Amino acid sequence: MTEIIKTDICVIGGGSGGLSVAAGAAQMGARTVLIEKGKMGGDCLNYGCVPSKALIAAAHAAEQVRSSGKFGVNGHEPTVDFARVHAHVHGVIGAIAPHDSVERFEGLGVQVIQGAARFTGPREVEVNGQRIRARRFVIATGSSAAVPPIEGLDGVPYLTNETVFDLTERPEHLLVIGGGPIGAELAQAHRRLGAEVTMLEMFRILGKDDPDVTEVVRRRMAAERIAMLEGIAIKSVGRRGNGVEVTIERDGEEIEIAGSHLLVAAGRKPNVAGLDLEAAGIEYSPKGIAVDDRLRTTNKRVFAIGDVAGGYQFTHMAGYHAGIVIRNALFALPAKVNYSAVPWVTYTDPEIAHVGLTEAAAREQFGDAVKAVSWSFEENDRAQAERQTDGLVKVVTGKRGKILGASIVGPHAGELLQPWILAIQQGLKIGAMASLIAPYPTLGEVNKRAAGSYFTPSLFSPRTRKVVGLLQHLP
Repeated sequence: MTEIIKTDICVIGGGSGGLSVAAGAAQMGARTVLIEKGKMGGDCLNYGCVPSKALIAAAHAAEQVRSSGKFGVNGHEPTVDFARVHAHVHGVIGAIAPHDSVERFEGLGVQVIQGAARFTGPREVEVNGQRIRARRFVIATGSSAAVPPIEGLDGVPYLTNETVFDLTERPEHLLVIGGGPIGAELAQAHRRLGAEVTMLEMFRILGKDDPDVTEVVRRRMAAERIAMLEGIAIKSVGRRGNGVEVTIERDGEEIEIAGSHLLVAAGRKPNVAGLDLEAAGIEYSPKGIAVDDRLRTTNKRVFAIGDVAGGYQFTHMAGYHAGIVIRNALFALPAKVNYSAVPWVTYTDPEIAHVGLTEAAAREQFGDAVKAVSWSFEENDRAQAERQTDGLVKVVTGKRGKILGASIVGPHAGELLQPWILAIQQGLKIGAMASLIAPYPTLGEVNKRAAGSYFTPSLFSPRTRKVVGLLQHLP
């Protein structure tokens, strides 16, 4: 009989969250087994965050050449070598890959097994014919592109985030199904690299963010001649010559749209197939594995983290989950998740960054106690100097100025958001941001100015003027 591997913790999935748990557990002295059936680094390194941001960087470089005339520099339409763009993207993946490699994790003391794991019972999994019994399991299998049930889609070639970065030739006309963050980022990147682009969205593009914020991005994308068709229904997909054709319905009219390539960016689905979760008594649904606030599944020896657990599908949340699991599984501390200050960033240009509640969500929860203030990048001297004035900061507050949420659209929005994340985590009031000393000239001044605008109505009111006038008569 095959010998059973006995271990303290067995991690299924070598993506961001799984690697964080495995590295932490091994370095803290726990016997650790890591199972990965695909590429180490998971979706983020190979098909998601890393290649998409590398592609966006190439697109940004092209746009800088194209738009440099506003600085008095010779701006012109750049020549894009898409094969070299492909090499750049995969060069970035290659530079990061050693950090996530089998060799590095084995060097940390992790036993890495490459193969597909499946549960054979509540305390055991099998992989490549090998049985593994662990005190605790962590499922970190992530998610993959969801493919909507569109008539004819299975009969045409289409791209997802797992294949779009393999292109070595620029698409002539890219059709994008889905107007969320992935669809918007890749649509704008390909447009800037010279492709014609049409986005197809059933509802509203970037619909999860504040409309005041997304409108800035929509204007920019329209100016870059990205076609955005919203509020449509996709009826069917078929071939047209060497390309594809999508039939949509809008306002009762059917319209046929032809393109050279089709990208499906219509959401994500949790990777649970083949795990035999039923054998371990683990409940799940199409939304993911059911977990409690300690990230335990219905089998209390098994945790689920990251995308597979449903909820927020961000790499940084998988890392956050990893820390919660380490405290629970290794130290028996009842650590619980707290989603009150979860940030997200959409890497369009300008960027969108958000944390906490949107204005609409805050008003639904707290009613008239909510106050929203904003400040435009047009009123920031650094933004003016760099000709990057499209954007704003919008802050939502509750009673006595408690910060409930913040949204930023503009250059480096993801970086500018971080003080607001800390403010919400620490339960700070708007005065804390208004009173900080911001170096001049920096983009970060927009945060101070937005916070300061909260006090403008009372600070410059007739009552204040009267009080100041009276005080001037004192000796």
